[in-house]
This record gives sequence, C-alpha cells and structure tokens, in this order.
Amino acid sequence: MIELLHVKKSFDDGASFAVADTSLSIARGELLALIGESGSGKTTTLKMINRLEDPSDGKILVAGRDVLDQNPQELRRNIGYVFQGVGLFPHHSVARNVAAVPELLGWSRIDIEARCREVCDLVGLPFDDYAQRIPSELSGGQQQRVGVARALAARPDVLLMDEPFGALDPITRAGLQEEFRRIQQELGLTVVMVTHDMTEAMLMADRVAVMLGGELLQVGTASELLNRPAHPYVTQLMEMPRRRAERLDALMREEG
Repeated sequence: MIELLHVKKSFDDGASFAVADTSLSIARGELLALIGESGSGKTTTLKMINRLEDPSDGKILVAGRDVLDQNPQELRRNIGYVFQGVGLFPHHSVARNVAAVPELLGWSRIDIEARCREVCDLVGLPFDDYAQRIPSELSGGQQQRVGVARALAARPDVLLMDEPFGALDPITRAGLQEEFRRIQQELGLTVVMVTHDMTEAMLMADRVAVMLGGELLQVGTASELLNRPAHPYVTQLMEMPRRRAERLDALMREEG
C-alpha cells in the first residue's frame, strides 16, 4: 500500500540528512509505528508520505502511484491525518469540523450528514448528542475523537498519525488506543503512526520501525524487536517496557 524506496530528505542541500536512504514497505491494512527520539526523522518521514514535505531523493508510492506525480492538495484529501493537539476549527461545531474534507470534495449535503453521523458514532461520540457542540465544550479525549472522525470522514485508505494520543491522561489514552485499534482493524485502514512511547508502539502496531539520526535501524514485530534487536539503540529502547513489565510482575507477586 505504501512503499518508500531509498528516500532521503535534506533541509540544507545535502550537507546533512533528516532522513537518510530509507526503504520501507507497509502492507494494506497494516498499522506501522515509527518510533525514535526527537530529531530521528520519524515525523519528517510521515510528512513526506502526504507531501507536507517533499523527498530530496528516492520515491514514495501510495497504492502504486508516486506521490510526486500527484497534486499535493488532492493527495492529502485522500489520506487522513491525525496529530497531537487535534487542530479543530475552534468556532465550528463538531459536525462542521468532521464535514470539512467531504465539503471540499463536493459531496452532497445528504451524503455529508450521513457520513458525519456514521463516523461520529464510530468513534464513540453519538451524533445526536455531539454534532452541535464546539471544541471548547469537549474534553481532550473527546476532541481527539473528533480529530479521528474528521480524518476518517472522506473514507481514506491511508491514515497518518503524529503522536495522536500524547497529550491525553493515561486512562483516556489507554481507552482511546484500544478503541482506535478496533476501528482500524474493522475498517482495514493502512496506518502509519509516529510515537515516542515504545509501550504504545508495541501494544498497538503490527510492526514497529525504529529510527535514529535519520536512519532506519530495524523494522519488525514487537516480539522480534524484544528478542532479536539488531542495534544497540533498539536494545536500549526495549529495556524500558521490559523493566516496567518486570517491576509490575514483582509488585503483583508482593501483593499475592
């Protein structure tokens, strides 16, 4: 579904690379997590898929088509995008926020309302209860749900997510992670998600791609990264969830 072929990105005419010679394939219906420290190149990689940034070299294919051969605005209308902070229109209702892309695509009013009702219900915000509310009347978790609904409204095959749950409290975050994973699998969405949280990546993603200094170090399932890390940095990343699991196990034994 998505293929990166020797992709590079430089912001200083090749003196350095934010993303260095990266090749990666993401299957239809897969959820891939991009993880790494700040400046590792993961968000730049995400932005190149929908041409918020253009690659300096290499090719990016979405459904077999080179993104550079497509109009950026048209491309983005067919790729959902969810990011931390949501970016809702503050003075527009939930319904208007969710309808934004279908309206740009020229959908009929009847089709827009039907789709808004469908996706709001899908993300746990019953349309009849929430359609006329504005963002300031919603909790952080509810606003993030609206962001997901808006990204799904135009029925994209691909969804890009940049730290979508990072600003939420732990209980809300865990619930929304589980709910989103259910929605993603139900709809067969192809998702690329940027996160700093290794535990989130391991619990949500089919595969995890680890980046450092613009380089792709390893791609694999959570089990593969835990048991066969291919780089010292991957080993280091795996230590935190492993230590937490061991600590929790010890605490449970103490209580038992």
